[in-house]
Amino acid sequence: MFSKKYSAPRIGAAAFICAFLLMAFSAGAQTINENSLKGMKWRLVGPFRGGRVLAVSGVPGDANTFYFGAVAGGVWKTTDGGGSWRPIADMAKIVSVGAIEVAPSDPNVIYVGTGEACIRGDISYGDGVYKSTDAGKTWMHMGLADTRHIGRLQVDPHNPDIVYVAALGHAYGPNSERGVFRSGDGGRTWQKVLYKDDKTGAIDLSIDPTNSRILFAALWQASRSPWGLTSGGPGSGLYRSTDGGLTWKHLEGNGLPHGVLGRIGVAVGADGNRVYAIIEAGEDQGGVYV
Repeated sequence: MFSKKYSAPRIGAAAFICAFLLMAFSAGAQTINENSLKGMKWRLVGPFRGGRVLAVSGVPGDANTFYFGAVAGGVWKTTDGGGSWRPIADMAKIVSVGAIEVAPSDPNVIYVGTGEACIRGDISYGDGVYKSTDAGKTWMHMGLADTRHIGRLQVDPHNPDIVYVAALGHAYGPNSERGVFRSGDGGRTWQKVLYKDDKTGAIDLSIDPTNSRILFAALWQASRSPWGLTSGGPGSGLYRSTDGGLTWKHLEGNGLPHGVLGRIGVAVGADGNRVYAIIEAGEDQGGVYV
């Protein structure tokens, strides 16, 4: 939620999920038979030692292989659709995972961003990005050690060496290693391509699936203290790139909320024409925007 200074409402995960369910059902209301949904039930597939999870990724074309990163339990993998799980990154000295992404063009390439970016009162920090080129058997540390909390990773759909990192930065104080970073050589070197200030980090990223040169990024000005969370400030905002993340344009107006913003989530639709954003904002403007 916003600090008292900005007095804006809090938009939680439940509101996000409900909003998207409403949109999904509205879009297909005429084609879905409600009776066909009555037999569906959720069940827990484990593991039971992983802890909370913010990061999940699957393998395109493989319905049985999934990875998840726990906020205090490292990286886990299943190859039987969740029937069994095994930890695959216990050799790493950091066990807090904020983001994980399998390269769409090469399922052997996996990137992991450490340090959860849901900056609760009980959080653990990370030490940058790890990479595997053998489907999780071995791992290499790829830098960005002082980002502390990584909210999202995105890999170019056609090139596993092009990867983007949304780094929130230090939760409890200012630092400069935050914002959006880009690598064109598989993580060996990084370029900071979107940066606002030492109090504002990046929290979300999304690539247009029809044109990988178009990306959207969300910046979030936030800080944590032992007694609370301050969310929102002039650094928060939604950005768009049309040249593969090299340059960015701040998006404002045209229906977007005005004034001070807080946390933003963003996702490009499957056809590339629609972009969805859930925005924390004041003056009763917070909600889902299309």
